[in-house]
Amino acid sequence: MTVTAMPATAQKGEATTSEPEEKKKGGLKKILVILVALVAVGGGAYWFVLKPKPVAAPKPGEVVALDPIQINLEGEHYLRIGIALQLTASTKEADGSKALDATISEFSGLSVAEVNDPKKRATLKKELQHRLGELYEDEVMGVYFTEFVTQ
Repeated sequence: MTVTAMPATAQKGEATTSEPEEKKKGGLKKILVILVALVAVGGGAYWFVLKPKPVAAPKPGEVVALDPIQINLEGEHYLRIGIALQLTASTKEADGSKALDATISEFSGLSVAEVNDPKKRATLKKELQHRLGELYEDEVMGVYFTEFVTQ
């Protein structure tokens, strides 16, 4: 009766090799859980601390009336238009030449029917206001028609 110890050590060797694999799997799970937790904490910090605040509407300042101008319309007609610029509170003065140039560009060549139509006029006014906001880099927050005569 002889007993060999080989099979018993081979099973021990198999058991020892499976233990590090189980440890590796457990270690990867822990790292994954930690990464998910860090991402969640980072997202929460961004949401509560670093989230951009909405830009507050500018406060109205001075209203600057510009001299009326005549603009040529289609078919030998003309438009006499006067505008006033609503400046923001932080703006002290504005050069009216940009506004007059934009007004001429917006209304030149239109027909009398287009200019006199209230819906079209409101659309033209919104477009002019948007264009002035770009030209004056948000120093102008509104535009008003002070004179509007067609012939």
